[in-house]
Amino acid sequence: MPNVTIRDVARRAGVGLATVSRVINGSPLVSEETRRRVLQVIEELEFVPNPAARRLSTGKTLTVAVIAPFFTRPAFIERLRGIQNTLLESEYDLDVYNVETVKRRDECFHEIPRRERADGVIILSLSPRDEDIPLLARAETPIVLVDANHPSLSQLNRVITDDVQGGFKATQYLLKLGHRRIGFIGDWLESPFNFTSSRDRFQGYRQALDLAGMAYRPEYFGQGEHGRYPAQLLAEQMLALPERPTAIFAASDTQAIGVMQAARNAGIQVPQDLSVIGYDDIEIAELLGLTTIRQMLYESGQRGVELLLESLAGFHREPVCEVLPTELIERNTTAPPGS
Repeated sequence: MPNVTIRDVARRAGVGLATVSRVINGSPLVSEETRRRVLQVIEELEFVPNPAARRLSTGKTLTVAVIAPFFTRPAFIERLRGIQNTLLESEYDLDVYNVETVKRRDECFHEIPRRERADGVIILSLSPRDEDIPLLARAETPIVLVDANHPSLSQLNRVITDDVQGGFKATQYLLKLGHRRIGFIGDWLESPFNFTSSRDRFQGYRQALDLAGMAYRPEYFGQGEHGRYPAQLLAEQMLALPERPTAIFAASDTQAIGVMQAARNAGIQVPQDLSVIGYDDIEIAELLGLTTIRQMLYESGQRGVELLLESLAGFHREPVCEVLPTELIERNTTAPPGS
C-alpha cells in the first residue's frame, strides 16, 4: 500500500500515535496484546518506518561508525564484511571512515565518538597510542576495538588475535619440518599508525627460534611497506644471499605471494627449494595452495558488532578482551628442506 503513514497504522490498530511509536522503538511500556495488534497492522499495511522520524523520536542517530584504515587490504576488507553483515540484522546503519593518513586518524578519534555523530564506534586495526587513551576513555559513545588493543583501555570491549602465538606457530611448524635457516618478511615494525600485527608476529618468530636454540640472523629479516611488490623486493635480496634461507615466513598472505614471485624469478622452486608460509588465509591463499596461519577475520568483525550492540541495548557487564584463536593451514608451499 503506497504512502502508508504512522497515522494509518494507529487508526487501523485503534491506538494513539505514541503507542505505535513505542512499539516501533521496542519500548517496554506497551502491553503484549497491544504490541501484537500493532505489529499485525504494520505487516498488513506493509508500513516501513521513516528513518529520519525514528531518529527524532528516539534521540539517536541509529548509526554505528567504523574507523578503519586502508580499504584495499584484504584482511581489513574481510573484517569490515563481518561488521556490515552483522549490522544488517540490526536497526543501525553503518558509516565507515577510511583512514589513510595520521592526520585523518587523529581527526576521527576526536570527532566520531560523539552522540551527534554515532551511537557507537568500532575502531578497526588502529591500536591507540598512549596519548589517545584519555580521549577514548571519556568518549560519549560506546567504543569497541577490533584487531586493536592497548593495555590501559580495560574499560573498553576488545576483540583481538594473539598474533604473537600465531607467529610462534608458523615458525615452529617450519622448524619441525627441519628448517634451520628461516627468514621473516613483514611490515615496518614501527608505524605511525601503530599497527601491531607484524611486530607481534615477528616477536612470535623470535620466540620460536629462541626456544629451538636457533640464533637470530639479521640478514634473514626484512621489513617494508605492506604489499606484494615490496615483499618481492625484500625476498629477492634475501634469496641472493650466499647462504639463503630455506624457508620464509611472511607476515601476511599478500606478502607471501610476493615472496613466491621472487622465488620464481630466481628459478627457485617452492616448496622443493624454498618453503613459504603466510598469515591471514585470505581467499586467494587457498587458490594458490599457500600454507598459512588462519585468523578469524570475518568473525572478529562480527563479534565486535555483537559486543557493541549489547552495550547499545543497555546490557551492562564488565568489558571483555576476547582473544580469537589462530589455526595452521597446511597446503602446498611448505615441505622439509631439500625435499
